[in-house]
Amino acid sequence: MATTKKTAKKKAVEVVETPVEVVEAKRPELEVEAKRKILFVASEAAPFIATGGLAEVVGSLSKALAQKERYDVRVILPLYQDVRKEYRKEFRFIGNIFVPLSWRNQYCGIFEYVKDNVTFYFVDNEYYFKRPGCYGYYDDGERFAFFCRSVLEILGFIGFYPDILHCHDWQAALAALYLKTIYCFRPEYQFIRAVFTIHNIEYQGKYSLDILEDLFGISYRFRNLVEYDRCINLMKGAIECCERFSTVSPTYAGEIKDPYYAHGLDPIIRRNEFKLTGILNGIDPEYYDPATDKALFANYSAEDLAPKAVCKEELQRMLNLPVKPDTPIVAMISRLVSHKGLDLVREVIEQALRQDMQFILLGTGDSIYENYFSDLARRYPGKVVSIISFNADLSRKIYSGADIFLMPSKSEPCGLSQMIASRYGTVAIVRETGGLRDSITPYGAGGNGFTFHDYNAYDMLYVIGEALATYRNKAEWTALVKKAMTTDFSWGNSASHYEKLYEDTLK
Repeated sequence: MATTKKTAKKKAVEVVETPVEVVEAKRPELEVEAKRKILFVASEAAPFIATGGLAEVVGSLSKALAQKERYDVRVILPLYQDVRKEYRKEFRFIGNIFVPLSWRNQYCGIFEYVKDNVTFYFVDNEYYFKRPGCYGYYDDGERFAFFCRSVLEILGFIGFYPDILHCHDWQAALAALYLKTIYCFRPEYQFIRAVFTIHNIEYQGKYSLDILEDLFGISYRFRNLVEYDRCINLMKGAIECCERFSTVSPTYAGEIKDPYYAHGLDPIIRRNEFKLTGILNGIDPEYYDPATDKALFANYSAEDLAPKAVCKEELQRMLNLPVKPDTPIVAMISRLVSHKGLDLVREVIEQALRQDMQFILLGTGDSIYENYFSDLARRYPGKVVSIISFNADLSRKIYSGADIFLMPSKSEPCGLSQMIASRYGTVAIVRETGGLRDSITPYGAGGNGFTFHDYNAYDMLYVIGEALATYRNKAEWTALVKKAMTTDFSWGNSASHYEKLYEDTLK
């Protein structure tokens, strides 16, 4: 009997152990890695609405990240009156909510549109956004406070709580502030991490402290987060509240610690520099492709440069310049404002024009520069053309038809024009600042363009002369053009740096 009981007990044990082993063997096969959820908060994004580089960054970076299967990328924007109609008619209305903002309770319609694997949401409120343009109104503070508060309220409506809330420039800064003050006590918001990107530190969102509660709906006990230099500074508040913040080039990340570049915010930057990183922007190589661009007079590539000569000839005809294939065209496409280096150009351009060259300028801005360059064109017919306008189609024709692109900025957080020009085989001359320094390297050291360091008109004039001399050596110039065209300015490299930033933030 004793032997029989022991045997039965032993068999029972064997029966129990077998299914446990099978279940454990199958468990890893059932595990699926969840996608990281990224939400961009921005005041503009290409191709829907754009006034500058911010829109291109938001549109291109979100697209680059969404191509990676490990990210669920979404973008939220205001629904401005000027959002492009060809896209707007495709938007899908998904519902509306009411957004509390201090003593107000405002209507917020929500529209959705999917493009390039990115889900875009548009915040609709006609009182705030049914106006021409994006910025420049007396109540911009209230408009973007409503927008940022809407972002946090919409998350519950769409059932999307991101891992990373990535806010861009001062217009989106309040989203980070609201997250860390009003919403941080709600369980579903507690694990959202905030990243803030400075595209241009000159614009910080400054307002009187008197309206902190009444306009922005932020309790006075949080005034220490936003108070700076006796006023509200929204960019300062976002830097204090976010887990990480970044700029749009590594050099600019170093420059904004310096009072010369920081527009008064350098003490805050230095105090928080342990959170700071600089990541160079990119451009979309498919959107800026001389081989397929329909705006060009002729298409070409680094492998077949011959049609670029056609672009130059037709540009000269179009602008009533003498058709001279061996005369280099130096071009500028820029906002006509002082920090773009136009005072340097004004000081020495007439000395440069003594050489065999033609000069084309396209842009609008301060009247002092508009008037000067218009007068310069009148005094140098056949050598200078000034188009005081913003014309996207003409800009493509100039990028492709010019030989040299001049960008002597006093400060430039990143800059995209020098990258676009290089992509079209127009060799860039830049001052070594911000993203210009990070993207264009000196030809003498084996680089892809020409550079000068000091903000000095005669240093610039010397480098222009160096570029014109190099142009006369056709074999040398062709090699330089090909090097510029094949420089990798795509978002692939930049996106990988943002991925690392997100992972570090989530740690």
